[in-house]
Amino acid sequence: MSDQFSCNPQVAVVPTFAELVDDNFQEAVNAVCWERNLEGDFKEIVSKLQLRENITEVTSDDLLSLQLSKKGQLAREIILNDLKLLSDFEAMPTLNLLKSYERDDEFDFIETDVYSYHVDRSPVGTNTFLCTYYGAASDILPNDQATQKILIPEIREKLRAIYEGSEDGFENFLEENYFDLHYQPNSDALPINLGLGHLWKLAVDNPEQKVLPCIHRAPKENDGEYRLLLIC
Repeated sequence: MSDQFSCNPQVAVVPTFAELVDDNFQEAVNAVCWERNLEGDFKEIVSKLQLRENITEVTSDDLLSLQLSKKGQLAREIILNDLKLLSDFEAMPTLNLLKSYERDDEFDFIETDVYSYHVDRSPVGTNTFLCTYYGAASDILPNDQATQKILIPEIREKLRAIYEGSEDGFENFLEENYFDLHYQPNSDALPINLGLGHLWKLAVDNPEQKVLPCIHRAPKENDGEYRLLLIC
């Protein structure tokens, strides 16, 4: 597993949380992985949580209320510790039990939901942290293996066709509707699956960022299986 991540110039692998949160984005590196082989029964936690909506936020109290086996308790302790580490770092972590995200079907020529390769954008300096404890895991993509969708001629032409403003405002239209955040993988692209249990930090497009934002996507969920995802 280490070779899978560390041999890629986009990814830096670190052994501790302290090193994960350091400012270690540089050159091609826009994804940092605190690589872990977690013990504990995360499937048991998922089986005992109640899905109230397609995406259900799970609180610490929800976790603490579960009656768990020893392996389930170990998994719970890991999650609670991750939530504390990120909260102490002044991030705002959310734990989600997830059946599926909302799909975007407004246009048939451009996909703009989280299943599409995209980057995150923020008006302030921040990063995206995420960890999949159970279920399908997200993918990232090297920036040189994808093309911004708004630069693909046939997509750009169709976007112009639905735009009703002046020519000077077209670029603002693309940004205001988040079309500019989405990417099409090249035919020879090699996605990197983020795997289970690893805590990742991904670069976000913001005024303080010194590297390219990390292109990523949510995975298609496995049939009949929920995901347990920490994200902030």
